[in-house]
Amino acid sequence: MLPSPFKAGDKAGYYKTEELLDNEAIFKMANYLARQQLKKGRAISSPSDCFAALQTLLQTLEHEVFGLVYLDQQHCIINHEILFRGTINQASVYPRELIKSALSHNAAAVILFHNHPSGCTKPSNADDQLTEQIKTAFEHIEIRVVDHVIVGHSDLFSYAQSGKI
Repeated sequence: MLPSPFKAGDKAGYYKTEELLDNEAIFKMANYLARQQLKKGRAISSPSDCFAALQTLLQTLEHEVFGLVYLDQQHCIINHEILFRGTINQASVYPRELIKSALSHNAAAVILFHNHPSGCTKPSNADDQLTEQIKTAFEHIEIRVVDHVIVGHSDLFSYAQSGKI
């Protein structure tokens, strides 16, 4: 459902309103559109297909979160979900819980994502170690880790694009 005061435009993908909008209304619409980009059935042909949506959803958070985008065998989105919430500079992540969640969604592949509230998207040593640990755990149950995306205020870091996955 479209957030108020937006209405569907005459052409698909266009929206209109008859009043001035404040930042809150614009952010609500941006988040609505981001969730549409991560909607069930949408094909992910490259990691960048979901970058903008993840950035829109996570960039204003003041605490770290960690989640998964669940993909089917053809890399179409099944769902996306934030699974862990942390503090301003870390979130405790448990690979066992990630695996349980991926299996419950019947995922064939996943994209890991988390934000850095500081805005800096450079992965820490802990990020690198966690990524490797999660990737290894998923390999044992034949679920492919397609990417791990770190979201900042205006930038993203992709483990896949950097050759680290």
